[in-house]
Amino acid sequence: MARWGQGDPRWIVERRADGTNVNNWHWTERDATGWSKGKLEELLVGLAVEGEAGRCEISGLERAEGEASCSGRRGRLIFFYEWNLRLGWRGTVKESGEKHKGSVEIPNLSEENEVDDTEINVSKKKGEGDVLKDLMRTEGATKVREALRDYLKALKTEFTLGMILPTKAAAGQEPSAEQNVSGNTMQECWLCNSASPQSLDMVGVKIPTVKILMKEIFHSPADKLYRIFTTKELVQKFSKCPAVIEAEKGGKLQMFDGCVSGEYTELVPSQRIVLKWRCRNWPDEHYATVALHFKDMAAHTEVQLECKGVPVSNEDGTRQCWKKQYFEEIRILLQQPQNSME
Repeated sequence: MARWGQGDPRWIVERRADGTNVNNWHWTERDATGWSKGKLEELLVGLAVEGEAGRCEISGLERAEGEASCSGRRGRLIFFYEWNLRLGWRGTVKESGEKHKGSVEIPNLSEENEVDDTEINVSKKKGEGDVLKDLMRTEGATKVREALRDYLKALKTEFTLGMILPTKAAAGQEPSAEQNVSGNTMQECWLCNSASPQSLDMVGVKIPTVKILMKEIFHSPADKLYRIFTTKELVQKFSKCPAVIEAEKGGKLQMFDGCVSGEYTELVPSQRIVLKWRCRNWPDEHYATVALHFKDMAAHTEVQLECKGVPVSNEDGTRQCWKKQYFEEIRILLQQPQNSME
């Protein structure tokens, strides 16, 4: 067993009484089943929705069958979870004051399915009150999905605290010149700065992903917005970085000093752009599918973004990237004189 500064760094073990897995080389595993049941109950029970029909809330976690775990080796984390859940709900009809009860079944919450694709079935006990069932099937299901996303975020952040420890080299490392570059010379990439243990090389490993939906309104015609996304000179203006833009099917995309790359898979002028899209700190060869829809609405254009297949640990960074580095910068560009767009 080598001391610090001696031997193969994979096997370096610092002198410490607790025998911590220094350098994160050895396989470690934590059972997250008990923790998950508590977290799911905390996030789901008490959720309430209210509409014209009345008010409903989740009254209890009646069944939580399954398991969850997290494994770590060589500085990366691998998650497994599979749940069959049943929730109880109760509600009151606004007009009549009648009270009704029912269940919400979630038969397969697992890393094999995105939360948006996870099946959620709502039922009600016999009798009237279908308006409450409809409320739970629509707004109630949306709230439940949000809580399930929060559970997955907590599993990958809160539960894993302490599993990946800083190595001695990382602890004493000074920021590089590239890391200290200010926003005056290039955009800081939200994605590259939101790296996580899960975003290391994980070829062949199934990773949990989410779908991001966003809408933005621009006071500009759709054809102009389409050109901003597909013209190299305009992309470089709003991104403030050199770019590779080959706006044709199979054409390459590279932005933000190489932080973002991808490929155009579909282009319908002034209507739709579809991309394979990734950040360089995502697992190797993993791409999200990005679809941008342009809805021309007379005085303005609504841009609808669907980003499917984003690693769960990079969800917030991806949202911020599109909001801050795409949409907000495009608004600034649109406010400039017309000749700057030519």
